Amino acid sequence: MVEKLPFWKKIIYALGQLGWSLTSFAIANVLVYFYMPPEGVNFPEFIKRGPVFLGLTIVGLALGVSRLFDAVTDPLVATLSDRNRMKLGRRRGFLAISVLPFAIFSFLPFFPPSSDHTINTIWLFLTVILFYWFMTMYVTPYFAWMSELGHTPDERLLLSTLISITWAIGYVLGTQIYLFQTILENKGLTPLKAFQTITLIYGLVGFVFMLLPVIFIDENKYCEKHTVKEKGLESIINAFKERNFRLFVLQDFIYWFGLTGISLGLVYYITVLLKLPKEHASQVQLLMFLLSFIFYIPVNFLAKKFGKKNLLIIGFIVFSLDFAVAAMLGKLSFSPIMQSYIIAVLSSVPLAIFGILPNAVIADIAEAHGKETGNYKAAVFFGARTFMQKMGQTFAGLIYPSLFILNSETIGEFGLRISAIFSLILMVLGTIILVFFNEKKILEILKK
Repeated sequence: MVEKLPFWKKIIYALGQLGWSLTSFAIANVLVYFYMPPEGVNFPEFIKRGPVFLGLTIVGLALGVSRLFDAVTDPLVATLSDRNRMKLGRRRGFLAISVLPFAIFSFLPFFPPSSDHTINTIWLFLTVILFYWFMTMYVTPYFAWMSELGHTPDERLLLSTLISITWAIGYVLGTQIYLFQTILENKGLTPLKAFQTITLIYGLVGFVFMLLPVIFIDENKYCEKHTVKEKGLESIINAFKERNFRLFVLQDFIYWFGLTGISLGLVYYITVLLKLPKEHASQVQLLMFLLSFIFYIPVNFLAKKFGKKNLLIIGFIVFSLDFAVAAMLGKLSFSPIMQSYIIAVLSSVPLAIFGILPNAVIADIAEAHGKETGNYKAAVFFGARTFMQKMGQTFAGLIYPSLFILNSETIGEFGLRISAIFSLILMVLGTIILVFFNEKKILEILKK
C-alpha cells in the first residue's frame, strides 16, 4: 500500500511548477517583444522584422514551428514516460534528465551570436526547438505525476490548486521582466544587456525550483506501480476515442489559442492602443494575477459544489467580455490607466478558473479510464492534452504576429483590435463546445 503524500511534499511538488513557469515565461511570452520590439525599445535588429512568407514573420514562424514540434513530441514523451522503468520512477526519472538543459535553453534564444540575420535566424529556430523538447520532457511527466500522487478527486483538486498558485507566482515574476529591465537600465546597463540578464536569471532560479521535486519526492513510496498494456500509438488513439476527453481538449485548444494571443499582444495593447509606457504592462499583469489569487479558494469551493464544468463555462463568458473591452482600448471615454485595470480585473476570474480546473479534470479522466480499462496511462492523457494546448499556442504564434501588423509594416492599432476580436470569437466557440462535456459520467466511474 502506497503512502499518502504529506502536505509539505505537496508544496515541494508545486514548487516545481513555479520553476518551469518562470523558466518558460520569456520564450512563451516575450520572444516577439525581443525580436520585434515596440517603438522606443532600442534592441538591435537581429533578424528581419517584417513579413517574409505569406504575411508571416520570422519570429512568428519560429514560434509556430517550434510549438508544432513541441506538440507532436508531447504524445511521444508521454508514452515513453508511461513505459519508463527507471529506478527513480517513470515520472521522476524524466524530470531529472531534462531539468538542466530545459533551464539552459530558456535563455539561449535571447543571446543571438552574430550580426548576420541568417545566422541569427538559424540560431533562433534551433535553440527554441531544443527548448521545447526539454520542456516537454519535464512538463508532461510532471503533470502525469499529479494524477498518481493524488489518490482521490479531492487530493487531485488540491494538487491542481497548489500548482496553479505556484504557476501564477512564476508567471507574475515573469511579467515583471519589463520593470526589471528598466531597473537594470537605470543601473547603467544597455536595454539589450538588461533584458538578456533577466532571462538568464529566470533560467537559473527556475532550475533550482524545478529540481526540488526530483530531490524530495520518492515516487516509489507515494505512487502505485501501474502498468500500460497498450503499445505507444495504440495508447494515444484509445485516449482520443474517449468522447469526453476529445471535447475537453478541443475547448482547451481554443482557450490556449486565444489566451496566447493576448499574452503576446498585451504589451502592445498597453503601448500602442493606450499610449502608456512598457513598464505599465508589468503592472497590469501583476494586478491581474494578484487578483486571480483572491478567487483561488472560492474556485476550489465552488468546483466541489457546482462542478468544474459550470465554472469553466463562466470563465469563457468572462474572458469573452474581456476581449470585447480589449478591442475598444483607447476608444473609451475614461482614462487609459483605468481601461488597463478593467482588463486586469476581468482577466483575473477566468485565469483562476482555468489555472486550477483543467489539470484536475484531466487527472479525473485519466483515473476513470484506468479504472474502466486497467490501463493507467496518465502521461498519455496529459500529453495528448498538452499536444492540443500547444497546437493552440502554435497557431497563435503563427497568426497573431501577422494580425498585429495588418495594414501596416509595423505593429499598429488596426491589427491589434482585430486580434482582440479574433480572441473573443475563440472564447465563444470554447463555451459552446464545453456545454457538451459530460462531467457527471466521469464522477460516477470514480465513485465505483
